[in-house]
Amino acid sequence: MFYALLPIVIFVILSSLKQINEYERGVVYTMGRFTGIVEPGWRLVWPIFQSFRKVDIRTKAVDVPKQETITKDNVSIKMNAVIYYKVRDAGKSINEVEDVFSAVSQLAQTTMRRIAGEVTLDELLQNREKIASDILKIIDKTSDAWGIDVETVELKDIELPENMVRTMAKQAEAEREKRATIINSEGEVIAANNLGKAANTLAKAPGALHLRTLNSINDISSDQSNTVIFALPMEILRAIEGFVKDGKK
Repeated sequence: MFYALLPIVIFVILSSLKQINEYERGVVYTMGRFTGIVEPGWRLVWPIFQSFRKVDIRTKAVDVPKQETITKDNVSIKMNAVIYYKVRDAGKSINEVEDVFSAVSQLAQTTMRRIAGEVTLDELLQNREKIASDILKIIDKTSDAWGIDVETVELKDIELPENMVRTMAKQAEAEREKRATIINSEGEVIAANNLGKAANTLAKAPGALHLRTLNSINDISSDQSNTVIFALPMEILRAIEGFVKDGKK
């Protein structure tokens, strides 16, 4: 009799043997009641009386599709994100929510739309890390009851309407022209101050203006293709006139 039942016993044992990989946890139910979580390895799960489900505890990425929303200053935008999460409590991830992946994705979509509606477009574009941090806090707080740890939220793209893109480009161009004008005017002020200082120095030093004039003439004369007409100071003209008169005598 024993030998007749031996194959049946071996078959029952082999069919009850379950393998759980290192990156998995097993959620066991006995007669429909949650009775615990089993660690990686070979485990016995008795048929008919027990059942179990494997839960992957590796980090998962949820690609949140583009969400169309309106910012606080009434600008229509589209934005998407990626969320990284992992299962902290395998039991809660099965018992507290039907589909963890779908639940996290739906929660992320609604949270993104709500957060985007609470800030202006400029705040959304300038403070992307802060917005992502706010989204992470809300999702992590809600999903904690599901046994989920949200690790990172990254905003991938913010899509603006074409007319808004053109307006922002014109604004950026006007801002660059404004900065260029300011820099140019500051340069003019510095140049005028330096010219004023140079003029004062030339006026205080006797003969300095004549030397500067001769030096400029020497620089210009290096290029023979130039024809230069310049005015001589009256002192030089008087000196030349006196020299001519003395020569005639």
